[in-house]
Amino acid sequence: MKRTDAIEQSRTRESLQLPTADTLERFRLVQKLAYDCAATIAAEMQPGMSERHVAGRMKSWLQEHGVNDWFHQPFAWFGDRTAFRGFGGFHPAFYPSGRKLEENMPFILDCAPVLAGCVADIGYSGCIGENGILDRLMDDLGAHRALILDQIKARKSMAQVSQAVDRLCAQQGVEPRHKAYPFSVLAHKVDTINEQQFALNIGRFGVRSLRGLMQQLRAGRREGWSPLWNSSRYSDHSPAVGLWAVEPHLGFRNVGAKFEELLVITDDDAFWLDNDLPHVHRWRQRQASAAASTPVNPMPLHVEQVCS
Repeated sequence: MKRTDAIEQSRTRESLQLPTADTLERFRLVQKLAYDCAATIAAEMQPGMSERHVAGRMKSWLQEHGVNDWFHQPFAWFGDRTAFRGFGGFHPAFYPSGRKLEENMPFILDCAPVLAGCVADIGYSGCIGENGILDRLMDDLGAHRALILDQIKARKSMAQVSQAVDRLCAQQGVEPRHKAYPFSVLAHKVDTINEQQFALNIGRFGVRSLRGLMQQLRAGRREGWSPLWNSSRYSDHSPAVGLWAVEPHLGFRNVGAKFEELLVITDDDAFWLDNDLPHVHRWRQRQASAAASTPVNPMPLHVEQVCS
């Protein structure tokens, strides 16, 4: 897509508005709260705990800290379920199960709270013990964070960006397991929630958030964009202004890892809402450790780019 085409197309997107600086700060604080929840609960996790127990602890923690609604309530996946083996789409196996955590077993915690009308959707990967495959996947995710931002800043179509992620996965020898999510989304758009409406949840999803998503889908059909960002023709449009919850999810054998965080897209630029996040800290620490132990063989360039 030519840049002139993208500019012309953006003029017709009346429903797309960039949040004010104050509103972006509110979104950042909700995202921080969600990651604080995941890190706190992860530190408490012990072998023998079930996915349902951990997801319930996350929900209670967030409610104790003021959360009163959800895009979706917390999920927890352990072991091979982190790679979504045997399920996808709208399968009920996505919901927290009785699977028990074991030593050296990977886990993913995912939650999407609403606070003061703002939504955050985050993903946190970890392990109780050690898991070399998980370490590799979490390292590989750094290249995806850099790639997504660079491609959006270059004004590639959103489908092209998703397809570039697919190609990077192939180069890394991993699977793009975000394709197991409903509509195979790499990301989805988020917006403020109408707090005048009654908060209700169905199937772990907030009705107000789902209503907002349906409004976005209708607006997108009229204006030539989609709030569901994937590799299909429906996302073959210039970057859509606003906030996007981006969630590259990599899988190798029976291990999966992801991050999920908010990307801000403007009319002519893009940036991650916050760089003070656990996965970014991890890349910085590994870069520093590699530089100290093997200065002649530093971490890959993508780690330096994503942490800058």
